[in-house]
Amino acid sequence: MPILPEINGRVSEVNADFSAPVKKGDVIFKLDSSKQEAAMETARRKIAEVDAALLAAQADILKAEGQIQQAKGDYQQASDELDVKRELQKRNHGIVPQRDIEKLEVLLAGRQGALDSATASKQSATIRVTALLPAEKASAQAAMDEAQVDLDKTVVRAGVDGRVEQFTLRPGDIVNPVMRSAGILIPDGAGQRTLAAGFGQIEAHVIKVGMVAEATCISKPWSIIPMVVTGEQNYIAAGQFRGGEQLVEAQQVQAPGTILAALEPIYKGGLDGVTPGSSCIVNAYTSHHDLIASKETGAFKAIVLHAVDAVGIVHAMLLRIQALVLPIKTLVLSGH
Repeated sequence: MPILPEINGRVSEVNADFSAPVKKGDVIFKLDSSKQEAAMETARRKIAEVDAALLAAQADILKAEGQIQQAKGDYQQASDELDVKRELQKRNHGIVPQRDIEKLEVLLAGRQGALDSATASKQSATIRVTALLPAEKASAQAAMDEAQVDLDKTVVRAGVDGRVEQFTLRPGDIVNPVMRSAGILIPDGAGQRTLAAGFGQIEAHVIKVGMVAEATCISKPWSIIPMVVTGEQNYIAAGQFRGGEQLVEAQQVQAPGTILAALEPIYKGGLDGVTPGSSCIVNAYTSHHDLIASKETGAFKAIVLHAVDAVGIVHAMLLRIQALVLPIKTLVLSGH
């Protein structure tokens, strides 16, 4: 699997060599994170600013409550004085000038306005404490979480246990996840449990899961590995195409595609000693023993099936000859 960051950036730190084992979670390399750290600090300061505004709003509520109490006292004092003046005027007309009563009425209206203003100030501060500032803090927290995600993207870690190969990245390099990978991470066990083999198209109706097969690999000479087919791909890669700006020309596909099959060793450790990615020769065998033994099978058909199984035996012999000759051909006859 390619080693790629999720964002573009300049490499600031490299913690892996050209070829080195890694564990899941190990830091392979880091990108310059000054921009992400600045965004993180901005979001952190915004949260602190909202917290301070929250404390100030809570103090404003206490201040507004004090103003409300004072406004209520002033209003009550003006109201009592106006009631006394009105009662005196009612008992003895002319003892209290009308001008004084009008002044008290204006004063009472002003005191009522001061009370309403203090109440509105308390409501405004309460709304800031209960709704506005919590929303701003949640928004700032979301911005900080986003900044933390962006900051985490500057650190590239190994997703699985494995080995880093062809890792040539150095501090100062620019990494683009679309155009350039940093190297290859090969998971532990990759290529050591399964072989992928291509069979001719004429064998498409023959290759089935559970078939017995044999393989010999160049990296493990003079060895025959018993295998079993564990999966098959029911599509031929060479016959696939996708739409583009040019029409597809069928004759451009020179070689016919193959049927891809997955094989696993029958015995545990069967692929030990086979280098992952090695080139191998595989034979898969059919078995018609049960069909031949069946009473419903005619004599002619049984003879044909015997011939087919005999061909399988011949192929098995040829595979062993190839396993014997291949190392000699590679090391002696090729001049290496």
